[in-house]
Amino acid sequence: MAAAGAFTLSASAGLGGSLILVPALALALGTKEGIALAALLLALNNVVKIFAYRRTIPWAASALVIVLTIAGAAVGAGLLVAAPESLVSTAVIASILLSLLGERLERRRARRAASPVLAFASGATSGFSGTSGPLKGIALRHLQLDRFHMAGAASAVSFAGDATKTAIFADASLLGSQSLVVAAFCVPLMLAATFTGRRLNRTVGERGYAMLFWAVMFGYSARLALG
Repeated sequence: MAAAGAFTLSASAGLGGSLILVPALALALGTKEGIALAALLLALNNVVKIFAYRRTIPWAASALVIVLTIAGAAVGAGLLVAAPESLVSTAVIASILLSLLGERLERRRARRAASPVLAFASGATSGFSGTSGPLKGIALRHLQLDRFHMAGAASAVSFAGDATKTAIFADASLLGSQSLVVAAFCVPLMLAATFTGRRLNRTVGERGYAMLFWAVMFGYSARLALG
């Protein structure tokens, strides 16, 4: 149930899957193992999303965000492997503060300038705590894309970050054969949920998408604040 909700939300808004999937898996498997399996599942799901949104992925506009997200995810995932789980709270606090700072940048030029910084920070916090919180969404929002290109960009950026984390977690032996079995069983669910989410994205309109986007941002912030 958690996986279905995560994949559908991620496909409709472009992001938000970790909001549901990470706490569910962390509760079942433990923090590090849950974050690692969530990264694998979300990376695979983002492959499906990239196919679904392949015609509306603004590669040029989102290229810098993708590169910096990969760099940040590598740093954050490396820290997760080496650090005690108690330090995740530090990443949570930093995520909240940086997202609030990003939202206060009202000028369009300032927002575009802040987007790369937020992209790196979102990758780092995602690698360390399993979720980027609202940072990734705000970084992409600053690119001033319509809802279709926003979902496409979010799919590409999310895949870059999740694939990077998965490779590092696998190398650190946080992903075992059981994780691969779970991932295989989830593939049909990913397909159904992704195209359901894309249909929802096409139906809601720009106003409805904006409401969905900020609902996800609020959910991220609430989850981070409550730990």
